[in-house]
Amino acid sequence: MIDNQSKKVIADTQLWLERAVIGLNLCPFAKSVHVRKGIRYCVSDARTTKALSQTLIQELTYLQETAPEVCETTLLIHPYVLNSFLDYNDFLAIADKHIEQLELYGEIQIASFHPQYRFAGSGFADEDITNYTNRSPYPLLHLIRETSIERALASISNPSIIFERNIKTMQLLGNDGWKRLWTVS
Repeated sequence: MIDNQSKKVIADTQLWLERAVIGLNLCPFAKSVHVRKGIRYCVSDARTTKALSQTLIQELTYLQETAPEVCETTLLIHPYVLNSFLDYNDFLAIADKHIEQLELYGEIQIASFHPQYRFAGSGFADEDITNYTNRSPYPLLHLIRETSIERALASISNPSIIFERNIKTMQLLGNDGWKRLWTVS
């Protein structure tokens, strides 16, 4: 049974997915998976990186062992640990090691999202709107099947345009537009 706090975390994450990721078309592949209910929302109660590592291993194993028709992708949301972006960013190397240890390299990859996300080179410019493409309400690890990525990319003639389009979308939206996105009922 999911407790009320976990329900809130999932609801906040789904709202972000619907308004930002899908609503702004930051990921053109997200809508179909969302509509098919192929996203697993796992809220971790981990308070340490060791506990989060254990949950990550469980979720990687679950995704590997579960048919894509049942679960296409997983959002591992961890609101109680790695709230500092620098600590979160350091943990990504650990997450990649788990993929290697489980021999999932080439099968599953991890996309990173965090409330304080900063792309390399953007420094500490918290208000740089282009960083918001990867800003989620809580720290989370998006576990994605490589076959899903390959299938999605095959449907686009120039995949690099996604990144460029996202930057332009965010620049046109601006910080005020981003704030308004969350005040819409």
